[in-house]
Amino acid sequence: MATMTKRELTDRIADAMKQRRVLVRDIIQRFFDEMVAELAKGNRVEFRDFGVFEIRVRKPRMAQNPRTLERVAVPVKCAVKFKAGRRMKEGVQKAVTLPRGGKGDRSVSPSAGQASPPPA
Repeated sequence: MATMTKRELTDRIADAMKQRRVLVRDIIQRFFDEMVAELAKGNRVEFRDFGVFEIRVRKPRMAQNPRTLERVAVPVKCAVKFKAGRRMKEGVQKAVTLPRGGKGDRSVSPSAGQASPPPA
């Protein structure tokens, strides 16, 4: 599975829009900075049909170190939650084929433009 970096995203957008990479990079960075600032204020960031980002506060709890079996206090944590929107779900569903493996098998394989092998 490949990973897209901010640099690769910048290059793609700059090429498609015929703009300088420096300008596109600054716009993308500003976009990320604004998202972080809004989430830090406790606000939701919603993009229709794409998805919603929001902060979830995880309660403090007691956990156990599996190696020593010692009980450890885990403090309150804030985490960013993302819920995919309709177009995101549809686009991803069309682009990947989920394996027929057992429970918990979350690997995906791209299927766009590939024919399935003939049955043996």
